[in-house]
Amino acid sequence: MPKLPLNQTFPGARPIAYGCMGLGGSWGHEPYKVEHVKQAHEVVDAVLDAGINFFDHADIYTMGKAEQVFGEVLKERPSLREQILIQSKCGIIFEDDKGPKRFDFSKEYILNSVDGILSRLNTDYIDIFLLHRPDPLMEPDEVADAFSILKQAGKVKHFGVSNQNLHQMSLLQNSLDMPLIANQIELHLMHLDFLDDVVLSNNVQGKDLSFTSGTFEYCRMNNIQIQAWGSLCQGMLSGRDVSSQPEHIQRTAELVGKLAAEYQSSKEAILLAFLMRHPAGIQPIIGSTNPARIAASAQATNVTLTREHWYALYVTARGQELP
Repeated sequence: MPKLPLNQTFPGARPIAYGCMGLGGSWGHEPYKVEHVKQAHEVVDAVLDAGINFFDHADIYTMGKAEQVFGEVLKERPSLREQILIQSKCGIIFEDDKGPKRFDFSKEYILNSVDGILSRLNTDYIDIFLLHRPDPLMEPDEVADAFSILKQAGKVKHFGVSNQNLHQMSLLQNSLDMPLIANQIELHLMHLDFLDDVVLSNNVQGKDLSFTSGTFEYCRMNNIQIQAWGSLCQGMLSGRDVSSQPEHIQRTAELVGKLAAEYQSSKEAILLAFLMRHPAGIQPIIGSTNPARIAASAQATNVTLTREHWYALYVTARGQELP
């Protein structure tokens, strides 16, 4: 079954998403300030100017303040809501007086979390809702009940997961009467187990990989959009000083710069184009609050790496030739 392009599920959706984790100030419990709302307006404008209309949130980002300042933007610019796609996540609870940091996919927690998300965002619905981190105590039927209630109430249009492997997705999907449409996982040029899993098949070198074999194939066969968090490597390969890094990192940063010049594009665009060249149709998520870097990232939509350049980046970044 061919993969449905993202814009068939969401007409007008762009291939890059913006992650809102940097909005709202600090990760402390102090309230957000006027300057944080101003920053949110500026970032939203920069993202829209870059041709990006997909905003990724989570209820924990800056302790809920990322959603709050974004909600202030929507309150002041209500017509914006129908022009954008909003995704958010729940399931992570930080250490408190009740217990240590933990995960919670219980029906009650999911329902309460979505109500909190909608309140902070000043919206009646979110386009996609993801479960943030796998919960070992998850009861699939309980999650399914929560999803059905949210769908019927019009609070969530579509559902997905984050940081899950094919077995976890398959278990959950078995209880759902709606498809999971997204899985957000860490993917970037310095986190390559998702590719090594393929090339090291039937090879002893692949015995210690952290990526669960078959996850990409499951997503592709079931029309699950793979979203990449960490896609810009926190600037490591696009401008940060790498003189103290291992040689293969230095060589990769140099190659990224060389290809940026060859494609007459930005270094950020090369990093994202590496992910977007994959036939799974990976949707990178960028998180910079710097308007110039947002614009530089958006250039990736105009870059299609050759097979040779793609492999040059992969092999250089992994630090050794392929088997």
